Amino acid sequence: MLIKSDLKGKSFLKLLDFTPEQINYLIDLAADMKAQKKSGVPHRIFEGKNIALVFEKTSTRTRCAFEVAAADLGMHPVYLDPQGSQIGKKESIADTARVLGRMFDGIEYRGFGQEIVEELAHHAGVPVWNGLTNEFHPTQILADFLTVKEHFGDLKGKKLVYMGDARYNMGNSLMVGCAKMGMHFVACTNKKYFPNAELVAECKKIAAETGAILEFTEDAIAATKGAHVIYTDVWVSMGEPAEVWEERITDLTPYRVTKEIMENAGAQCRFMHCLPAFHDLNTTVGKEIYDKFGITCMEVTDEVFESEASIVFDEAENRMHTIKAVLAATL
Repeated sequence: MLIKSDLKGKSFLKLLDFTPEQINYLIDLAADMKAQKKSGVPHRIFEGKNIALVFEKTSTRTRCAFEVAAADLGMHPVYLDPQGSQIGKKESIADTARVLGRMFDGIEYRGFGQEIVEELAHHAGVPVWNGLTNEFHPTQILADFLTVKEHFGDLKGKKLVYMGDARYNMGNSLMVGCAKMGMHFVACTNKKYFPNAELVAECKKIAAETGAILEFTEDAIAATKGAHVIYTDVWVSMGEPAEVWEERITDLTPYRVTKEIMENAGAQCRFMHCLPAFHDLNTTVGKEIYDKFGITCMEVTDEVFESEASIVFDEAENRMHTIKAVLAATL
């Protein structure tokens, strides 16, 4: 396991800040650390380090991934939930950053605007890691790309179709990641939900250098033909009002991932989702949506979610391995 020094002390805020070579390095380091963990080889190389996990938005996978990754590396993580931090409320973001930066060797932030994590990084004096903002979710993309490499061997030229609301962190981050890595990215959705035009323009400049292809279409059949990966996410993001469900269901049901969509893509296609997913009625939200709108699933059918083509739990596990690589490389 080789920890390169060029990322030491660097914050991990968005993939736009990293070169394709650096992104590949983090993915390869994650694969190496995953192999060590599977083989029972300890790698507690950061004994005595302490990191703060600031969560303004709760999460199962992100919290568990950071805590297990930190423990495997010998670090001590301290979790600050939405009630446990006064960030931006009783204490400014800058002041919070300067306090935590004096006590911890690194800070994770999961919450709202990208400007918050950027300001934390500006003032902290230690690496800051983006666990999710409204605009970007870079640790998720590393996990996604490790998973794609495990199933297809490499990333270059692979076609990834994102279906659903592509305006926020997942659509944005997958587009950026695919542009950086020379992949074929398709945002397939109602045109109201295409990514921000300014970010699209930036990604097209990157794609011109890497050979990536970026497409934006409302035609689900044309979009998914020959796809290696079909990816989706929940239709209503955390923090949005419940009132938007009706509009999203109306607008995005044509972009639900179904057996027919997967068959149209071809036998090589795999299904991915960053989770949690509304594929059945085994959640409180799922039952509420069924009672109100009469649908048994939302962004993906249970048939697809539970199929052999679904690699969502490989993807979920890889959150921990890729986050571990980020921690190791930046500390």
